[in-house]
Amino acid sequence: MEMQQFYYDNKIVKKFLYASIVFGVVGMLVGLLLATLFLFPTLTHGISFLSFGRLRPLHTNAVIFAFVGNAMFAGIYYSLQRLLKARLFSDFLSNLHFWGWQLIIVAAAITLPLGYTSSKEYAELEWPIDIAIALIWVAFGINMIGTILKRRERHLYVAIWFYIATFVTVAVLHIFNSLELPVSAMKSYSVYAGVQDALVQWWYGHNAVAFFLTTPFLGLMYYFVPKAANRPVYSYRLSIIHFWSLIFLYIWAGPHHLLYSALPEWAQNLGVVFSIMLIAPSWGGMINGLLTLRGVWDKVREEPVLKFFVVAITGYGMATFEGPMLSLKNVNAIAHFTDWIIAHVHVGALAWNGFMSFGIIYWVIPRLTKTELFSKKLANFHFWIGTLGIIMYCLPMYVAGFTQASMWKQFKPDGTLQYGNFLETVTHIMPMYWMRAIGGTLYLTGVIVLVYNIIKTVKQGSTVEDELAEAPALVKISEGRLKGEKFHPWLERKPIQLTILATIAILIGGVIQIVPTIMVKSNIQTIDAVKPYTPLELEGRDLYIREGCVGCHSQMIRPFRSEVARYGDYSKAGEYVYDHPFLWGSKRTGPDLHRVGGKYPDSWHFNHMYNPQRLNKTSIMPAYTWLFTNEAMDHSLIETKMKAMHTLGVPYTDADIANAQKSIQEQSASIEKNLTNDPDFVKSYEESKQRAVAKGEKFVPMKDREIVALIAYLQRLGTDIKVKKQ
Repeated sequence: MEMQQFYYDNKIVKKFLYASIVFGVVGMLVGLLLATLFLFPTLTHGISFLSFGRLRPLHTNAVIFAFVGNAMFAGIYYSLQRLLKARLFSDFLSNLHFWGWQLIIVAAAITLPLGYTSSKEYAELEWPIDIAIALIWVAFGINMIGTILKRRERHLYVAIWFYIATFVTVAVLHIFNSLELPVSAMKSYSVYAGVQDALVQWWYGHNAVAFFLTTPFLGLMYYFVPKAANRPVYSYRLSIIHFWSLIFLYIWAGPHHLLYSALPEWAQNLGVVFSIMLIAPSWGGMINGLLTLRGVWDKVREEPVLKFFVVAITGYGMATFEGPMLSLKNVNAIAHFTDWIIAHVHVGALAWNGFMSFGIIYWVIPRLTKTELFSKKLANFHFWIGTLGIIMYCLPMYVAGFTQASMWKQFKPDGTLQYGNFLETVTHIMPMYWMRAIGGTLYLTGVIVLVYNIIKTVKQGSTVEDELAEAPALVKISEGRLKGEKFHPWLERKPIQLTILATIAILIGGVIQIVPTIMVKSNIQTIDAVKPYTPLELEGRDLYIREGCVGCHSQMIRPFRSEVARYGDYSKAGEYVYDHPFLWGSKRTGPDLHRVGGKYPDSWHFNHMYNPQRLNKTSIMPAYTWLFTNEAMDHSLIETKMKAMHTLGVPYTDADIANAQKSIQEQSASIEKNLTNDPDFVKSYEESKQRAVAKGEKFVPMKDREIVALIAYLQRLGTDIKVKKQ
């Protein structure tokens, strides 16, 4: 048999691993800063790009796509070559993938703090970066599929099935969720509106967790756990059932993020049913991973890599049990919008993704540098302090979540809310926020220990070089099934057919859920009283998006007695038909805002945005002082924005667009006049005018400042339909 020599590309693996470590530290530092801002809301006072609303998407993007993403690519490229006995298809594509991905991360790190965001969860980046992501993802896919086609190993190992499903599904999710109409170089509007946008976003959002944070890491589990334990995977049959059932069922579960919302009932129920069914394949994967370690538990006690893998797989099992449980309507009614969800997310992120990544780093780096890990003691210390950090982070968040839910729903004997002031429910859980910050600090400390350990390991080892390997050439055999060959073994040597079947499996659920919601108009009932936003309100809405207000405030009142009593009549699907994008939110750090319009005078919003602690010293909301500076609100794009909205179905007339500037001036002047009813405003306004004149500076009237547009938007919310005042 002819033997062929070739080289594994270790350098690309090294690049992705190093990038993962660097961005892991950065992403977690930003997360720790966000946790600290809950305790000290004035810490970054007046610095727009360090405000909570702008930093939150930076943290999620850095941790998911920079830290975990780079670790995922490193693990895939390392294992793919060895499973296929082939060098990666193209060195050029490998490097294009690496540098392109890092440039995307840098672009996110620049644009998100500057307020360029689409506001969609895990998909906040604006349209030029979305296009770049699609192109780099395709480069990754071509490189992977090309490697599979030139392989020297006939059958595709189970890990590769998961890699293929990851590539196909993430491409579909990203493209369809990112369909948007640009209005400038860094501004766009989602092509979907309201309920439709919410469904597509959580079809993407839930399955981004499934197919970016779960399926590739299951593939890595199937490769690295058996390798580290030096044991075969527990059950080949279970891996087949695990793979196909997981990718088919997962894609249906997105609507469980929208229970009790304005989403049609049938779509909600589909999400619940398939979420419950997901327990079986998810736990099948966990069992397959843990039982692979049967007979080597003594080794687990000795090897830090295996310790990380055991806790990671256990964390995966916990998160994938909790997810279906949270999709039950009676449980979701308690948990949604609370810190319980934050705890749930971080069990998966910190334990499953974080610890799997750490285990891979500790296992691969010594092999790339041909040396031993510098210190197993430090790695064990990292494991224990990281585990303690997870516990210290998540347990307080569970307590906070239960506390919030019970306080939000509690009534007095006379039928009024026990805690009518939302802020009471915030101040009550501040001790839990302190504990979360401590837990995050412990977890980050472990990562810093990893950085030191890896630097010392690399210094004592050899330079990373491409690795010589040898394998027999792949001999072609019959295209059809061999005598006695079962279907799946045949499929395992047919990557194209496997890819096609995986694509069909993931498309079925998406098509059945999304197409009727978008194509059948009767699914979303319109309300005649609901009108498009005025030009100034549209500008204010864009400011609301820019500042990340959706990260702390929901705009979805559920049909619960407690929510109707607190906020007003429950939300209707028809109220959102002109919302591109939707802004329902997923967390209530502050109260719901869907019916806030007309609830307070303009001056209250003015003072609240300028200094929340002045209105209530226990508020944890940051100040937005930059909205008040002497810089005119730039309305030069308003006509373009309205034309884009008209293209998307918002019924702006030619006259509306032509008169946009005049409309803005009239509504702005009206709000400015309302503000003069506040003596404090008049005094400070005149003083600022005098200071500007004395310095010879241009004085910008209040009506031309950003805060006025934001007030206009807030005062519009929920006022289209008449509701009973509570």
